[in-house]
Amino acid sequence: MGFSAGHEIFKRRLGRNLGLGGALLALVVLIFALTIVKVGDQPKPVSAKPAAASQGASG
Repeated sequence: MGFSAGHEIFKRRLGRNLGLGGALLALVVLIFALTIVKVGDQPKPVSAKPAAASQGASG
């Protein structure tokens, strides 16, 4: 008394799995986007040495 491959329970399970997969994918994309925004928002480090062009212009 097994279920056939086209039984309703398999169709429901597939729909639930696709929904859960979509939700997980959305969560991963959200976390990735937040990470990119947070890392991209960091100020650029200031060089300890002055630029060579500014030294030549003042002296």
